Amino acid sequence: MATDLENTLDMELASGHVTIAMRPDLAPNHCAQIKRLVRSGFYDGLAFHRVIAGFMAQTGDPRGNGTGGSGHRLQAEFSNEKHLRGTVSMARAADPDSADSQFFIMFAPEPSLDGKYTIWGQVISGMEHVDCIKKGDPARNGMVANPDRIVRIRVAADTQQASPTP
Repeated sequence: MATDLENTLDMELASGHVTIAMRPDLAPNHCAQIKRLVRSGFYDGLAFHRVIAGFMAQTGDPRGNGTGGSGHRLQAEFSNEKHLRGTVSMARAADPDSADSQFFIMFAPEPSLDGKYTIWGQVISGMEHVDCIKKGDPARNGMVANPDRIVRIRVAADTQQASPTP
């Protein structure tokens, strides 16, 4: 089956390349917002500000402390999908409709999140590089001093060169 390049993200980390398959079938509005932000360069250089070993790595906050976003909140798009290793899901505040730009990547399954956070993607390659992201201080809820950062993220369709015509 061919890869849907319009719904595939290529994320570069210091440790290597990560590919995320987006799930617009589960969360069309979240996927559209993520792609809009990716295409604007919003995520390039952002920190993995909260990383909890054995749980998840969170990024997407321009402030780098968990309090920021793009300024465009989304209504929840919860599904029956499970939070498994490599699942990419939206972070949010107590309000289910407060997701904006912050997202997290699961290191391990966490059933307590199922149906409570919007899943919008799955790491399909490079999970070993996600595993290398610097972990945070457990006493500070995973907040990371001198955190690792996203080098850049691109929509795969935007980076594919057209084949030359003969």
